[in-house]
Amino acid sequence: MTRLLICIFAFCLCLYAYIDKQNRVTELRLKIPEISKEIRAVAEENCRMQYQIDQFENPQHLMELAARPEYSHLKHPLVKEVVTMNESVALQLPAYEETHAAAPTHKPTIALGAY
Repeated sequence: MTRLLICIFAFCLCLYAYIDKQNRVTELRLKIPEISKEIRAVAEENCRMQYQIDQFENPQHLMELAARPEYSHLKHPLVKEVVTMNESVALQLPAYEETHAAAPTHKPTIALGAY
């Protein structure tokens, strides 16, 4: 008799675990459409933002901004004012400064940006 009760209890326990697992799987399946809808919305927002960035960075728009009076104090640097260096040299620069303690204190401005 106790064997039968133990077997029934084990069977009920396994059945409960199986049903609980199926409920969790069903719950996750119900969340999939919501999440995919959110992903589509984020992708659409990214596309819209990229379009706005492209419009803002358009050379014609940037030239219009440069012509505005609030940006009249800005100027384009002359070619002789722009200092460029290879990436490998830039990475080695701190080691150069340590070995040359008598280096001049004036450091030229380095213009970084798109060419």
